[in-house]
Parts: sequence; structure tokens; C-alpha cells
Amino acid sequence: MAKEHWDNRFGEKHYAYGKEPNVFIKEKGPLLRQGKVLAVAEGEGRNAVYLATLGHDVSTWDFSSEGLKKTNQLAEEKGVNVETAFVDLSEAPWERETWDHIILVFGHLETELRKKTLNNIEKAIRPGGSFLCEVYSPDQLNYGTGGPRDEKMLYKPEEFFATFQDWNIKHFFLGEVEREEGELHQGKSHVIQFYGIKQ
Repeated sequence: MAKEHWDNRFGEKHYAYGKEPNVFIKEKGPLLRQGKVLAVAEGEGRNAVYLATLGHDVSTWDFSSEGLKKTNQLAEEKGVNVETAFVDLSEAPWERETWDHIILVFGHLETELRKKTLNNIEKAIRPGGSFLCEVYSPDQLNYGTGGPRDEKMLYKPEEFFATFQDWNIKHFFLGEVEREEGELHQGKSHVIQFYGIKQ
């Protein structure tokens, strides 16, 4: 979606997806060893700020300047520091083995950019580091409780198994969950969850 779409969504006073972290990130976050965390397509920063409260050194990438402003506001509110950067993932400055952990929560991308981004995430994590992700599957189109209405923007299980085939997959889930995240993620949803550690 265009930058203007997200700037308009995040330009409102309220937080579109709330201030609380995603349930899956809150569940698995305490398992992560202390380190450098990158939150990709992080929007208004709810997950990044949560991980910063756990003591991590957290950075976020997003291409909405309004979302980055909201991230800084939330970080200040919670008394933590989060490094924010304006990044278009089609031109992202990926570097090999830079991050201890990367998270991606409902960051939906067109097919080719999605595959490229997952491959870059795999390369950018240090050995022993992890990737945490919750995204919508194509079955989400039957639910109407959030996410893009275009199947090309939705994730498929095989994309994770192909990209992270050499990893220690600690958790993989495809199925229904209940989500209450702000105004825009409300109700029963169909998601993919992934938590893997790089060997």
C-alpha cells in the first residue's frame, strides 16, 4: 500500500492497532536473550516498545513518518528508547548477521517483496538469534477482521519452510486466533506464527 495510506492511518491521534503488543510477541518476547532487535514494518511501535521494556536495544523500520512519530511518543510514554528509521523495504539497507532478533507483525507485502524481505531477514540475523512473526494467511480473506483484502499480500506456510529450512523452528502455527488490537484487528482471525532460531 502507498505511503500516503499509512500516513493517513497513523496520523490520527489514537493508535490504530492499540498500544499493547501483539499477543504472540508478548508470549514469546520473554524467551529472547538480550540483544539488538529490529522490528520490521512496525507501524506505530507497540511491539518494539514492549521489547524495549524488556531491556533490548530496539530499532524499528517503517515507511510511514507518522507511524515513526507515534513510535517515539509511545517509547517516551513508557520510559524507554527505540531507534526509529524511515525505511522502504524495497530499498532496505540489509547487512548480513547484524541483528540478534528480528520481529515482523502483520507487515504485509506484495509477493516478490515479501519473499525478498524474508530472505534478507534470514541473512541479517546472527547465528543463535531468532525471528518472531505473526501475519495473516490467505484464509484470513474469509474472516474480514483485519489485514489486506488481496491474496497476493498474504503469507503462505511454504514461504517460511523454504526460507528458514536450516533453522531450529521452535514454534509454527497456522490457524485461528482471537485478536483485539485497536480498532482494526478485531475478532477471530487466521494467522501464521513463526518462531525460529538460526543455527
